[in-house]
Amino acid sequence: MLEATDLQERMFAGGEYVQASSTEVLTVENPFDRSVVGHAPDGSPEDVDRAVTAARQAFDSGSWSGLTPAERADWIDRLADEIEARGATTAPLVTDEIGQPITVARGMNAIRPVQHLRYYAKIARELNEEQERKNVDREGSSLHLRRPLGVAALIVPWNHPQSSTTLKLGPALAAGCTVVVKPAAESPLDIFNLAEASRAIGLPAGVINIVTGGRETGQALVAHPGVDKVAFTGSTAAGRHIASVAGQRLIPATLELGGKSAGILLDDADLDEVMASLRYASFGNTGQNCVALSRILAPAHRYDEVVDALVALARDLRVGDPKEESTEVGPLVSATAHARVTAMLDRAEAEGATILAGDTPTPSEGYFFAPRVIVDAAVDSEIAQNEIFGPAISVHRYTDVDDAVRIANATTYGLGGAVFSADPDAAQAVARRVQTGSIGINGYRPDLGSPFGGVKASGLGREFGPDAVENYRESTSIFR
Repeated sequence: MLEATDLQERMFAGGEYVQASSTEVLTVENPFDRSVVGHAPDGSPEDVDRAVTAARQAFDSGSWSGLTPAERADWIDRLADEIEARGATTAPLVTDEIGQPITVARGMNAIRPVQHLRYYAKIARELNEEQERKNVDREGSSLHLRRPLGVAALIVPWNHPQSSTTLKLGPALAAGCTVVVKPAAESPLDIFNLAEASRAIGLPAGVINIVTGGRETGQALVAHPGVDKVAFTGSTAAGRHIASVAGQRLIPATLELGGKSAGILLDDADLDEVMASLRYASFGNTGQNCVALSRILAPAHRYDEVVDALVALARDLRVGDPKEESTEVGPLVSATAHARVTAMLDRAEAEGATILAGDTPTPSEGYFFAPRVIVDAAVDSEIAQNEIFGPAISVHRYTDVDDAVRIANATTYGLGGAVFSADPDAAQAVARRVQTGSIGINGYRPDLGSPFGGVKASGLGREFGPDAVENYRESTSIFR
């Protein structure tokens, strides 16, 4: 496997490593011990152009788009095998890059990516590219074609870099698109396992291309005239900019953006079961999940009981070295993230909120932030309205179910959520009223077979399921 230290001056385009034209470099710092993990180019517009040109040539040649869906499925399965073979080295590299606890890294960046690819290989084998449709206005039928869009730009986040990539890569490849992947500036190293895997199986040159860099690299990619489709996961602010550029260019964009998900506890919720669920749903991946249940809504008569249970949970979470198997909460991804989360909670406290827990011992060197529970914050305050993206949750009282639904919906976001109750039917009745792209009953456990995405400021379009392939296909009708 290519070592992280070998990547300082390299991109991946046309099936081979190429010298980056940019002299600017991204330095990846381990947020646990602040050591340098490696370097990658901060790609220039010229680097973007080289990657897009390679993808364009591969698409136009038909070396990928001209294959049958079943032939593409065979390639995707072989790619999954190679990704699986590299999982034991990929997961620790992700832990070094972003401080992700190794148990999370193993699941989300070694196991899940393989599952994604194999699922979309299966979906590819079931795809119909042509369909006869009976005419409505006259006798006979017309032919409906579903064809790959072309070159897809896949811009992925740092918090689950591998699985976020394969959730886009799988359906894009199944549809027949070629891709340019741009990882986040915080995690530009692990993505090259994809380059190595594609080389190992002899994937046609230019089907997968990789350009690393920060915001300006991403902007150059979205604006490139050779890109036909953008798929992005990241902040709402960045998503709005991408949507405006894509709109000007009249190309489709799928956007999975921020969230401020609510966990609603109904009167009969079992607190032991709720706390077991929130252990990951609220605090997993050090709270750095876009779907984190970061607002907990409790009945007024159970509020103190719920707060006590959450404080006990926060103090019970194991904080420490992310490479230790027992660690549940690692460091935040960067000094910038640590400063932002700290300032956000300081402002909440200045506005009258009370911060509980936070007294768990943490290693002194890394960017650690002990889990915290925030009480007495107004439901329209910054801490209750904006993503924290750290191991902190706010708790809010409600008077009745209507009030709970009102509070849950009183945000610009709508990505995830959960309703907890001993009565699943009652929970589902409440869940139907929450304005969100997805919601769970007695936990939040997304399933790959059902659509996932956001409403309101949480995004546009859906990933997951067979529907995701349609993000990468266009429709043509031949009227007869």
